[in-house]
Amino acid sequence: MNQELELELTFLVKRMPDEIKSVEPVRIVDIYIPDTSEHSHLRLRQKGEKFEITKKMPVVKGDASEQIEQTIPLTKEEFIALANCSKKRVSKDRYNISIEGKMAEIDVFTNELESLVLMDFEFTTKEEKSAFEIPSIALADVTQEDFIAGGLLAGKTYNDIVPELERFNYKKIG
Repeated sequence: MNQELELELTFLVKRMPDEIKSVEPVRIVDIYIPDTSEHSHLRLRQKGEKFEITKKMPVVKGDASEQIEQTIPLTKEEFIALANCSKKRVSKDRYNISIEGKMAEIDVFTNELESLVLMDFEFTTKEEKSAFEIPSIALADVTQEDFIAGGLLAGKTYNDIVPELERFNYKKIG
């Protein structure tokens, strides 16, 4: 098992960055367990041909920017067997690109959440995270917004989250 401290900031995107045109995305399917309306902290993930189960919990309750992440690799067979435990799913294409000199993960959601695009930045120290300057293509920092957490997005449609997105003047992308 791999355990690490994840320092991350998440942003809504104003527009699709030009840099993604030259990058091949990786399809990610996340399945959240248990299948309840509460935020699930246990996630099955298929990332290309890689499979894993991860438990992600905030270090401090109410601060989503610092999480303890415990990950166990799975075989495809284990993933398929566990995948039947829940219908709470999210599918997205992830692009790893440099935005204003910093590596970013651009998640372009598919299926029911099509038109939602998020951008994550990960950091190695708390100082690096606090000194980070928001890039020009970012619309709003949504790191602390519950509605954007994967365990709460799973199973929803884009229309379900429109009222939350409207608070940030988010416009559909795609």
